[in-house]
Amino acid sequence: MQQAQIDRLRSATVPARQLFIGGRSKAANGEARLDVVSPIDGRSFTTIVDGDAQDIDLAIKQARQAFDGGSWSRATPTHRKKVLLRLAELIEQHALEIAVLGVRDNGTEIAMAYKAEPLSAAGTIRYYAEAIDKLYGEIAPTGRDILGLVHREPLGVVGVIVPWNFPLMIGAWKIGPALATGNSVVVKPPEAASLTLLRLAELASEAGLPDGVLNVVTGRGASAGEALALHMDVDALAFTGSGAVGRRLLECSARSNLKRVHLELGGKSPNVVFADAPDIRQAAKTSVNGIFRNSGQVCVAGSRLLVQSSVYDEFMEALLGATANLKVGDPLDLTSDIGAVSSAGQLHKNLDAVVRAQEEGATRLTGGEQIRVESGGSFMSPAILADVTPGMELWREEVFGPVLAVTRFDDDDDAVSLANATPYGLASAVWTGNLSRAHRMVRAINAGVVHVNTYGGADITVPLGGFKQSGFGRDKSLHAFYGYTDLKTAWIAL
Repeated sequence: MQQAQIDRLRSATVPARQLFIGGRSKAANGEARLDVVSPIDGRSFTTIVDGDAQDIDLAIKQARQAFDGGSWSRATPTHRKKVLLRLAELIEQHALEIAVLGVRDNGTEIAMAYKAEPLSAAGTIRYYAEAIDKLYGEIAPTGRDILGLVHREPLGVVGVIVPWNFPLMIGAWKIGPALATGNSVVVKPPEAASLTLLRLAELASEAGLPDGVLNVVTGRGASAGEALALHMDVDALAFTGSGAVGRRLLECSARSNLKRVHLELGGKSPNVVFADAPDIRQAAKTSVNGIFRNSGQVCVAGSRLLVQSSVYDEFMEALLGATANLKVGDPLDLTSDIGAVSSAGQLHKNLDAVVRAQEEGATRLTGGEQIRVESGGSFMSPAILADVTPGMELWREEVFGPVLAVTRFDDDDDAVSLANATPYGLASAVWTGNLSRAHRMVRAINAGVVHVNTYGGADITVPLGGFKQSGFGRDKSLHAFYGYTDLKTAWIAL
């Protein structure tokens, strides 16, 4: 990846995009369109369809027809593996093109986007492709006159709704296992970042995926998204996003056909630093990346920093120094550490959160201001606020921006109490050189992921999902297969 290549791609014309239904680009039912506004400069560079319930219905009918036809759902695992491996290859071949397209859409710094979007998606598709012909059924321990078999079968039509921060990576976490197990899929991308998922569907068709197996309908959540959630012929819904929308999707399931709903929702993840951390400066540097990369727009971001009192001053000095070294700039410049906030609306939400925290008594140590105004884009300096207490909004509510809440703690019990004092339980981290303490913290912290002496980096081999109001169901790892298959028992008298 070279800057000259990026610069050639950054100004490429992107034609107005259509829907992708039944294996081809297709015009929408209506004429409504949405501007694609880049957070880099605030300018529209293409448009997407503002899809409606009729578009969703057509996509679902195509998906159901493909599923019932059996060209994919009843294909051998080895055939599905071959097609998905080809798809992974195509994603890698077009990785830079896809990464730049995504950055123009949502503002993620290119160095992160390249790895986290196309390369991660290719790896995810390849992982599930390789796994699918290694999943076995079961033989129950019965008497000699009975044969009990347990089969695992695809569900049918799976609806996928993904967020704008990492649409391709998170989309692949759901699309990969759903396709590998033989389902058909209808994706409703985020209206603020749809372009890479439309490109994925095109590449899937090129790889040999049968028509109708993977469909993409762009549009707003309130129209296209709700239509998908309410549809009587969708068997499961996989969603990553806000708690409010997650609750709405559960209501839609209850109002329709009781479709399965898998939710990966918000987080307010604690990053706990003990005095015996192996390397205070490294912990500070990693913690900075754990909250500020992609402008804090990461579901597992370590947005609450808990530092033991005896090393608080030393740690904060290192933290502020590491933050000051970050370059916030053009996300398509390889020298930028942090890119743009995804939209003007999200930027103002972030800035308002900083103001409210100060009004409630938090101390702003650095950042929290709009910068690079002359660019026309949405840029913000990383904000660190100290003296944040559990009664404050910044402690309780997810900002989804480059805003770090910091507090002190005294001992292990204090750390656990503070770490668990939110409605969320998605991710967390513990920094300690004491093996026993590390294991105690892993058990005590209510979160789906507990990092120890690191933050982030967990790969596709382990599950991701939350406790409490961070949702239920798991993305990643072999556990994801359970969300897209059903068990069927055969009880045979011999």
